[in-house]
Amino acid sequence: MKLTHAALMISTALCAPAYAEMLDVEKDELKFGFIKLTDMAPLAVAYENGYFEDEGLFVTLEAQANWKVLLDGVIDGQLDGAHMLAGQPLAATIGFGTKAHIITPFSMDLNGNGITVSNEIWEQMKPHIPTMDDGRPQHPISASALKPVVEAYKDEGKPFNMGMVFPVSTHNYELRYWLAAGGLEPGYYSPENISGQIGADVLLSVTPPPQMPATLEAGTIYGYCVGEPWNQAAVFKGIGVPVITDYELWKNNPEKVFGLSAEFVEENPNTTVAITKALIRAAIWLDENDNANREEAVEILARSEYVGADAEVIANSMTGTFEYEKGDKREVPDFNVFFRYNATYPFYSDAVWYLTQMRRWGQIAEAKPDSWFDEVAKSVYKPEIYLEAARHLVDEGLADEADFPWDSDGYKAPTPAADIIDGIAYDGKAPNAYLDSLPIGLKGDQKVIGNEVQG
Repeated sequence: MKLTHAALMISTALCAPAYAEMLDVEKDELKFGFIKLTDMAPLAVAYENGYFEDEGLFVTLEAQANWKVLLDGVIDGQLDGAHMLAGQPLAATIGFGTKAHIITPFSMDLNGNGITVSNEIWEQMKPHIPTMDDGRPQHPISASALKPVVEAYKDEGKPFNMGMVFPVSTHNYELRYWLAAGGLEPGYYSPENISGQIGADVLLSVTPPPQMPATLEAGTIYGYCVGEPWNQAAVFKGIGVPVITDYELWKNNPEKVFGLSAEFVEENPNTTVAITKALIRAAIWLDENDNANREEAVEILARSEYVGADAEVIANSMTGTFEYEKGDKREVPDFNVFFRYNATYPFYSDAVWYLTQMRRWGQIAEAKPDSWFDEVAKSVYKPEIYLEAARHLVDEGLADEADFPWDSDGYKAPTPAADIIDGIAYDGKAPNAYLDSLPIGLKGDQKVIGNEVQG
């Protein structure tokens, strides 16, 4: 049968592959910063798979020495955007640390962190940990198993030191959450004392992620909270044991974000949408077909210009498993989530949780009404930019309509008590009630004055 020209055109169009339709971007040469962690994957994938180029963007990715250098780079314009700790745009915007209005149109992932202790501490914890029928430790492991160890150190007059990556990092808040849930005081901040160690049973201090294993091995710290691959690195080196993942601490908790200055977004609205489109495509690729692309992602991340760790170490958590003690490898299919469960949507409730933790530990020195939490969340997290990018992708045949929360008011349904290690539910619409429900931490009008909590 001979097709008419019109019919031929229609049949060709139906068979044509989906493609990205370029926006008229205001700035096409861009430099983005990242820290060497597996959750920078959306940036590496968007670059390697050509998603940035599809949007007419010529991107350079540059590893940064630490989180402060990275944030400063975005603020002063040396970087156009960056892989950031979710707490960084919020802290900068409210003026905790360097003051600058930073926003995020894209959440980079869920989960992905762990808490590791040295072999010596692990041996001291083990008598306090229930075991399964096969003799292996029962997970999740509560910090209540660490409490007698810390008390023994205190009785001997020895400080108990642990590491986290930055004062406004998820890792700081997760480590504090875990310790407090087990009855240990992780310490407070005050405007006069930003050590975070006021009244602490466990002294937390900053160590850059790639240096965590060496610092643990040196005995400077007894444990740490960090993103991958630096928990699995401790297992491979035989120097430490991860005791809990953040998936077990708080199922599908938000992790990193992509941050840009408000000024950049204002001056480059189309560019911002184009960046977000490329990152969403990368996140889809990372999770599609039941993580079928993860081995390829591991190969990309193992390269020296990205994470630069052994592929075997990265694969240990990136491909759906997690190894605790050497040989105790368990299935954790959602350890790293990049797109499932609306992982990339910048929910206000995620922002509010970070703000509650800043208030809980005194980084926000005074009580704030619920409305304040909502206003700050909305000034930093920008789901409207995200959904504009998603709409373009759906229209271009590059994403499915059903994969995006079009009708969301920006708040997730409350996280049920069963999904959090201390059995306390979280509702982003009621931050002060949530703070009041936590047994350890500032509540109401309480303040840290000198070395004590008052009020």
